[in-house]
This record gives sequence, structure tokens and C-alpha cells, in this order.
Amino acid sequence: MTLSNKSHPEEFILLGFADHSWLEPPLFIILLITYPMAMMGNIAIIVVSKADPRLHIPMYFFLTNLSFLDMCYTTSIVPQMLFNLGSSKKTISYIGCVIQLYVFHIMGGTECLLLAIMSFDRYVAICRPLHYTFIMNPRFCILLVSVMWLIGMLFAFSEASLTLWLPLCGIKELDHLLCEIPVLIKTACGEKEVNELALSVVCIFILAVPLCLILASYASIGRAVLKIKSSEGRKKAFGTCSSHLIVVSLFYGPAISMYIQPPSSITRDQPKFMALFYAVMTPTLNPFIYTLRNKDVKGALGKLVKSIFNFK
Repeated sequence: MTLSNKSHPEEFILLGFADHSWLEPPLFIILLITYPMAMMGNIAIIVVSKADPRLHIPMYFFLTNLSFLDMCYTTSIVPQMLFNLGSSKKTISYIGCVIQLYVFHIMGGTECLLLAIMSFDRYVAICRPLHYTFIMNPRFCILLVSVMWLIGMLFAFSEASLTLWLPLCGIKELDHLLCEIPVLIKTACGEKEVNELALSVVCIFILAVPLCLILASYASIGRAVLKIKSSEGRKKAFGTCSSHLIVVSLFYGPAISMYIQPPSSITRDQPKFMALFYAVMTPTLNPFIYTLRNKDVKGALGKLVKSIFNFK
């Protein structure tokens, strides 16, 4: 379907920060440092969660999925960014752009749903502790994750395919660091109001609905925690939720500013800075947020490191 659009060029020129070329060297260095950090941090979360039997519970099952998503999310764009920032040739092939568009939005849409599932897990753990094992059983957790991936893929394939079908009329330049739906819609020629409306409707579903579920879950959690008489109990309950709330804020803030408003109202440099934040900084920070604020993960990580060094 997408390849039948005869107006697409063989490659795109990603302008990036062409008007601010002085930004490129420091950005290249930052990405060169943060990308390996993001990969190592998320790999560590996955390995620790699988290696320590104490972490074989739903909370860490969802956390490993989040780490895997973040790895794919940032890998779908950072290597291309590094190549373009480090060379004078700032291009991406049309096929490469299509692949990047699908992978990037599959991961983004799926992560929106995963964050909602993780908040539901915390809701059941705190508000329905006696039923937690029954409700969050392994089969149900796998079902939730499977549905999450399916919806994320449907979102990406529907919106990306609709966007790629727009005529580009020979336009080769994309004023961005990557191939992203709002920028491609803004670049396209001809009638695109339907695409903007479809993007807004789909994004309300994929962003606003999960966010409402997260807020509802934490409203219930807040009421339940306030009823706990022990200050130590309240502190422990808030501690298990604080990391997730920080991650939700870091992810949803930039995503909402990019996708809820019409693409025509987005300023020129806004997509570039937002992409750097939610596709680079967030995946890098997530492992540190969960390890620094979680005694179980820190303990399991320390135990794993000690076993490695003792083995050597």
C-alpha cells in the first residue's frame, strides 16, 4: 500500500538542526554517551528480573517489557541520528523511513498501553491485596501484554499507512531528525485534513484513554494509602508507585504536546526537541529511576554483580 504512492522520493533529507549547526557536535557526543547507557541500563533490568527468583512477579514482568520497548524505541532512531549528525550526508532511504516510522510508532503506542497496565498492577496490589495473586496470575499478565502489543501494532499500521499514502509531490526534505507522522503530514501536499483528524482521534484513544486509566488508578491508590494508619506502611506504598509516576510524567508530557494538537500548529523545532527527549532521554533515565528508587532491584543487581566477580 505505502509503496504504491508514486510521488515518494528514493530518499529523504533530514534537515535536523540545519539552521543551528553549532548544536550538532554536542548532540552527537550526548547521543554517543546516552545510547550505550540506555542499552546497558535496560539490559541490566531484564537480566536482573530474570535471574533473581524474588523478582518473578507481575510488577517486574511488566518492567522487563518496558525495558525491551525502550531498547527498541531508542534503537529505531538513535543510530540514524548519530550517522546524520556525524556526517555531511543527512539522508535516509524511503524504505528506511518507512521501517523507522512503523517501528517507532509501534513501540510508542505499545508503551502508552504498558504504562496503563503497570498502574493497574499497582492498583490491584495496594487496593485489592488479598485478590492480587488471583487477579494478576501469569496467564492474565501474558494476555494483557499480548493485547497491548496487538493494539500498538494496529495503531502504528493504521496511522503510518494513512500518512504514507499522502502525496509528497516530489518533496525530499523533512525538517526533522527522524521520520515521524506529524512531520510527514505537515510536509505532504494536497488535502490532509482527514489525516490530521484521524491522527487526533487515534491519539486520543492511544494517549488520553490510557492516561485517564492511570490517573483513575492512582486516585484510588491515593485514597487507599491515606487510610493506612502506619506511616511506614504509607511510605512503602508510595515508594512502590513513585518510580512509575515519574516515568509516566516523562513519557506522556512530551507525547501529548506532540500528538494531541494538530500537526499544522506545531512549531518548527518543537518535534526535534521532543523526539530527543522522549526517544533518547526517557529510555536512558527509566532504568536509573527504577533501580535508584527500588530496594529489590538494587539488591538483586548487587547480588548479580557480586556473583559475576566471584565467578571470575
